[in-house]
Amino acid sequence: MRLGQLKWNGVTTAAIFDHVSARPIPDYTLAELIARAEKEGESLPELANGLASRHPVTAKPIIPLYPKEVWAAGSTYQDTAEKRDTALAAGKTFHMNAHRASRPEIVFKGTSRICVGPDQSIGIRPDSSFTAPAAEIAIVLGVNGRIVGYMLANDVTAQDLESENPLYTAQAKTFSGSCALGPYLVTTDEISDPHMLEITCQIERGGREIFRGRATTANLGRKLDSLVEYLIRGNPVPPGSLLLTGTGIMVDREAALAHGDSVTIQAPQLGELRNTAARLQ
Repeated sequence: MRLGQLKWNGVTTAAIFDHVSARPIPDYTLAELIARAEKEGESLPELANGLASRHPVTAKPIIPLYPKEVWAAGSTYQDTAEKRDTALAAGKTFHMNAHRASRPEIVFKGTSRICVGPDQSIGIRPDSSFTAPAAEIAIVLGVNGRIVGYMLANDVTAQDLESENPLYTAQAKTFSGSCALGPYLVTTDEISDPHMLEITCQIERGGREIFRGRATTANLGRKLDSLVEYLIRGNPVPPGSLLLTGTGIMVDREAALAHGDSVTIQAPQLGELRNTAARLQ
């Protein structure tokens, strides 16, 4: 099932989406719907279907979820880990060390404050000359780290800050519009194997494509369940939180985001997420 949010009677409301319309779920945001399903031990699709209006409406999806917390795993793909190490001082292999280690790299990215939805602006840090998109699969979490669904995410990152010093990673990843989400959450029953998802990332400038990359979650160096297990060790992440799973697409410095660039992330099972970049003040 595709679940998300829309503006209905002026209120942010959860909804079930199909290809041409949506059925609002009155009196619930998606976070509230997830919380109820987890509390009552009910299937999220069954609960949503039982509460949804029988009268479809035509509406564009907005941000599918205002997450309680957003966490980001890194160095999960070997190719991008190797490329990021080439930007460091000679001989430094921080990213490949994390890729090979038993413990994954996981950082706190922020809360819903930094998140935007489809067709909203992603941010370019004012103190960065190489802010880039990172096309990723986001895991949507329930109680005790239970995976309730997946969605597309853009883990926008100031690559130059992160390369300058790993201690700058929090600044490189946390700023206004640094996490785009959408267009909706796809429940786990719709994804037969989350480790076989194809994802693409395209950047356009002035109507001209300046970058295109492709990856598959088959190349993830870690299982998603393992990432979640490490995240929740001694860390009871609240339901309605997200874990971004890392990117297998490394954007070239020549395609660093500029004001007005359009970024499109796609995956056949998860839809399309499009945003425009805007330099922050």
